[in-house]
Amino acid sequence: SQPFMRWRDRFCFVAEAIFKSQSESGEIKGHYLNATAPNVDEMLKRAACAKDLGMPIIMHDYLTAGFTANTTLAEYCRDQGLLLHIHRAMHAVIDRQKNHGIHFRVLAKALRLSGGDHLHSGTVVGKLEGEREVTLGFVDIMRDAYIEKDRSRGVYFTQDWASLPGVMPVASG
Repeated sequence: SQPFMRWRDRFCFVAEAIFKSQSESGEIKGHYLNATAPNVDEMLKRAACAKDLGMPIIMHDYLTAGFTANTTLAEYCRDQGLLLHIHRAMHAVIDRQKNHGIHFRVLAKALRLSGGDHLHSGTVVGKLEGEREVTLGFVDIMRDAYIEKDRSRGVYFTQDWASLPGVMPVASG
């Protein structure tokens, strides 16, 4: 929440604009209010504010906030009936380093364990692009309950997620 753009003011302004646009157009509109904050208490406060404003979804930067914070927020959202969109801010610092990075496939698995409803997954074209087969491989890892080993797709062992919920991949960028 920077001095020139306070989060609560922004949330209220966006909610008002969404409701006005919906009433004028008769169409459903939406926006992912970013609940990422310096600490968990503040994130939960932002999520509660979004819910009180009638917003059905919030966004969270899971890498910058950390996995424990993300899990706490995911559980809160699930209990409150809010959707949690996961943004992957900072991923390139981690997963674009060819010699010492952590592949996004690993980050996607960690997110699935941590919780969230959908995630910017990237595509095979655009700024979040990756190799086609590998991208499709980690998209399946995010979404499917069971994935067979397929090294050509970057899936190095069979993965059975059992009843752990999937994460919907969202193309962006």
